[in-house]
Amino acid sequence: MADSSSTIVDRVQNFVSEHKKAILITTAAAAIGAAGVAYYASTSRPRPPPDVEQAGEKKDKKKSKSKKKKSTKGDSGPILEERKPKVEEASDELNLDLASEELASLPDEERSKYAAAFKTKGNAAYTKRNFTEAADFYTKAIQVTPKPEPVFYSNRAACYVNFTPPDHENVVKDCDEALALDPHYVKALNRRAVGLEGLARLEEALRDYTAATILDKFQNATTAQAVERVLKTIATEKAVDLLKDRQTRLPSHTFISAYFAAFRPRPPLVLPESPSTGDETLKLSLSALDAADYPHALTLVNEAITQGITWDAGKAEAFNLRGTFKFLVGDIDGSKADLQTAINIAPTSTQSLVKIASVHMEQGDPTKAFECFDDAIKQNPNDPDIYYHRGQVLFIMSDFDKAAENYSKSTELDDTFVFSHIQLAVAQYKSGNVANSMATFRRTLKAFPQRSEPQNYYGELLLDQQRFSDAVEKFDKAIEIEKAKPSPNVLALVNKGLALFQWKQDISAAEQCCNEALEIDPECEAAVATLAQLNLQQSKISNAMEMFKRQADIARTEPELINALTYQYATAAQLEFLKNYPDQAAQLNALARGM
Repeated sequence: MADSSSTIVDRVQNFVSEHKKAILITTAAAAIGAAGVAYYASTSRPRPPPDVEQAGEKKDKKKSKSKKKKSTKGDSGPILEERKPKVEEASDELNLDLASEELASLPDEERSKYAAAFKTKGNAAYTKRNFTEAADFYTKAIQVTPKPEPVFYSNRAACYVNFTPPDHENVVKDCDEALALDPHYVKALNRRAVGLEGLARLEEALRDYTAATILDKFQNATTAQAVERVLKTIATEKAVDLLKDRQTRLPSHTFISAYFAAFRPRPPLVLPESPSTGDETLKLSLSALDAADYPHALTLVNEAITQGITWDAGKAEAFNLRGTFKFLVGDIDGSKADLQTAINIAPTSTQSLVKIASVHMEQGDPTKAFECFDDAIKQNPNDPDIYYHRGQVLFIMSDFDKAAENYSKSTELDDTFVFSHIQLAVAQYKSGNVANSMATFRRTLKAFPQRSEPQNYYGELLLDQQRFSDAVEKFDKAIEIEKAKPSPNVLALVNKGLALFQWKQDISAAEQCCNEALEIDPECEAAVATLAQLNLQQSKISNAMEMFKRQADIARTEPELINALTYQYATAAQLEFLKNYPDQAAQLNALARGM
């Protein structure tokens, strides 16, 4: 059950993102008192640039809805929408070869006609993919018009997007002009975002794509996908930069305890008759491990290896333990090297073989992982841990029936290990055998009355069935059992908070549970993630931002860090939207209520 806290994080985020229609409302809605919806970023391919438009298009959008739109499209070119312009179309009598000085001397009404004529010529050239010519016509329209029109700048920006190579600098400059004239101009926002993305000014691009999506009432899938694409790029790049300079750190006490609890206790090592300093230090490290003093255990095992260990069993145990800690801090290559050293010293060390199988899974090589399990079975076919952890890998791969077979085999060899029973019940549940799963859990509760884990995980399944009262009862029993321990596991507290939130929308009680969990384990990922979402629900945006930053700080692996940064930057972009468009708050509130 080493990934139990990650499971809770997923459940928190899945619950608040149930309503897929509201893919982007996230903190913007929460900031105005509406129900916050978590934003989840997914991979999207780049999209083509927006089309050019007629003057007045955005103003007459409502009027034109009932009319059938005409469009022309080149073989692979942009679409040009035809809508009623703000000014009358130019007549054939206009002399478009007049010098700029002559045009400037004309009355305003005539200049407006010339501007419309140049714009029409630009649209025609754009449709034929003559982008340089189209840009020249839009430039003439900008020069002659008596009243600046944002559409002229936006359309010229569309030309610059299609230059070879694209002229992103001028795209941004023209869209700046268009948006200075009309800040709510969605097409100009989209085009500026394209330019900014092309210039690798990604946070600014995210700002514009986010604003365009919200102003478009979340109806434009292409823009929403652009948000996801840019957000993923930002989060990924930031994660790589942060990890380069970040010192390795252990995950939360809850996470580490869950990992070590997934292995059955082994007989204690017997020191040689004349132990060396390194031998004695290794013994101290293992004592610290038994006491759940994980930082001290790690420091001591490093010292023991440096000092030198005199007997093979001790060396194998030391490299096995250090490899385990390296795995927990995300040093996958270092973990693999240490575990392989342990195996080379003691080929019969089935635990090291099982752990290196997990390393292969982390590296995306399930074939190699199963080879390690097979090797371990050859060494000791009666080691129940082998079947339990092979079941875990099969569970991750969603092969629940085979996972259940392995959990059952593990239990046959040793029925005193609570997690084999729990995981069997969960695998049965995932396979759709709900009745069998519930029966397995009831037997497990009876067999292990002093263990909190069956109470907690049974509560999770009850929560999944929306049996809220029963779930909270189980979580309370788990919490009571854990409180008697010197270092309690806090997952039941977080689960209870989530249950109260889903059941009664009791945000205060849910927050209290998570805060209590963080008092016990300040780096509990699940508690931090839940509090971030609860703060969004209460419009406590600055608090939510701090929680997202905290979530990023304690992230153990690159995927975890990317996920945390995704929420952080999505929140920041939408906060900036409310700052730039305060007039949209009421509209967003109404929109959120309607979703």
